[in-house]
This record gives sequence, C-alpha cells and structure tokens, in this order.
Amino acid sequence: MTETSKPAQGRNTLRTIRYILWGLVAVAVIAVAGFAMMQKKGGNLTLSSIGGPFSVVDQKGQPVTEAALKGHPSAMFFGFTFCPDVCPTTLFQATQWLKQLGPDGDKLKVYFVTVDPERDTPEQMNNYLHAFDPRIIGLTGSRPQIDQMLKAFKVYSKKVGEGEDYTMDHAAAVYLLDSDANFVGTADYHEKDETIMAKLKRLVAG
Repeated sequence: MTETSKPAQGRNTLRTIRYILWGLVAVAVIAVAGFAMMQKKGGNLTLSSIGGPFSVVDQKGQPVTEAALKGHPSAMFFGFTFCPDVCPTTLFQATQWLKQLGPDGDKLKVYFVTVDPERDTPEQMNNYLHAFDPRIIGLTGSRPQIDQMLKAFKVYSKKVGEGEDYTMDHAAAVYLLDSDANFVGTADYHEKDETIMAKLKRLVAG
C-alpha cells in the first residue's frame, strides 16, 4: 500500500463507520416508536406521542408551528445543509418521490428540518433547497426552538468537532406522518425505492 492511499482508506473506513452508526440510530428510532405505539392505556392500544408543540420558521422566514402538519400527510427529514452525503442524497430521493407520485405528490408535504440552526439560517436553507423540488419546505429557528422540536420528535443529533469545520451526527430516517400529524412509520434512503414508494402511496391514500 502506498502512503498516499492510506488517507483515502482511512476516510472510507470512517464513512463506513458513520453509515453503520446512522443505521443503528434509525433502527433504534423505529424500535422505540414501535414499542411506544403498542403501549396499553386502560386496556386499549394508543398511538405514541412522537411529535408535539414547536415554533420555528421556514426558509422564507415565515412562522411554522405544529398546526402546519395537520390536514395533509407529511414526510419529515432532519439534517443540515453542510452534510456531505446523507442529507443531499435523501433530499434528491425526496425530489424523485414527489415526481413518481404524480398528481398525488401535491398531497404530500416534505419538510427538511435542520439540526444545525447556527449555520442554517433561513437564507442558507433557501439557497440550499433550490437544488431540490420546490415543494420541499425547510425549517429552522433558534437553537432552543430546534432543540424543542428534536426532543418532541425524539430525534438524535450531536455536534462533532470544533471551529467552523464541525459536522453533525444525526438520525437519518424520514418520519412519515398522517394527516392528523400522527407518526405512522419511517422511510430510509437505504430501502429499495419500490418499498418507499409503497409506503408513500399508502400515506397519501389516507
């Protein structure tokens, strides 16, 4: 092995480790959600409260609260604009999902929620989202506002590194919500496209 190949191999190893960690986080989210949804209360099965009150802004600076999630199904992804791989890949896939849904794509609202509000201002989010389907809505806010939303949706995120070159570890699953804003499942960019599309078609069909 040449000396110049060692750094590349190291980067590949780190990327593989990150994929494994993201996969474990996604599995944990699904497991927790599934357990919570099967909890019994008074002898009856009840849905888990994944989600809750929040107050943020979209990429145009307009206020958005939990009320915006009702009246339509939603697909919600948490990430950040400086993400090197998972976030742009997922947003590109979301763009394809909306196209493949045809007219039903207008029934589904796709939200991209930042886990890095310090850098992801509304202007930054707006510029970044120009590369994807214009129906995708970016959400950001102050650090406390985003932390409240992450807690409500039980989303893992962690800052890694210091200075301007830090990155963010975060859950990679796309949350699927029905028209009452109830959590009904997840989609993951590792899944086959036909599997995800089947989930989305059921979602928009109500």
